[in-house]
Amino acid sequence: MVQINPSILLVDDEVPFVETMAKRLAKRDLTVDTAFGGREALKKLDSGGPSTIDVVILDVKMPGMDGLETLAAIKSAHPNVEVIMLTGHATVESAIEGMKGGAYDYLMKPCEMDLLMSKVNEAVDKKRAHEAKILDARVRMHALRRES
Repeated sequence: MVQINPSILLVDDEVPFVETMAKRLAKRDLTVDTAFGGREALKKLDSGGPSTIDVVILDVKMPGMDGLETLAAIKSAHPNVEVIMLTGHATVESAIEGMKGGAYDYLMKPCEMDLLMSKVNEAVDKKRAHEAKILDARVRMHALRRES
């Protein structure tokens, strides 16, 4: 099986942060797309299909549609996409809400790049393992139908 580089969608309303972080992630062999708000992120996910993005790195505090609202919409429409919440304004309550809402993990800004990469790789592994299980179940179901 050919393993492609993980694909990341970086979502934050702070343009300088997004531009800098996108460059740093791309240098680590990640395919990076960016969005500057929740609605833009959802449009990108919807247009590319859920299999094109492995992990969304999502800021919690954004004007308009905040990170928790965006997380809920992502998990509703694209349940296999993993989401890492990232914020400079962490509270225990928002961390708990994010994890309850299906976030893979929750990190403070600024976070160490090695820690973020570790979490991204773990989230990608989880997503790909889940997709492999789904594919295996479909193959078995198809084989059972052919037998009957």
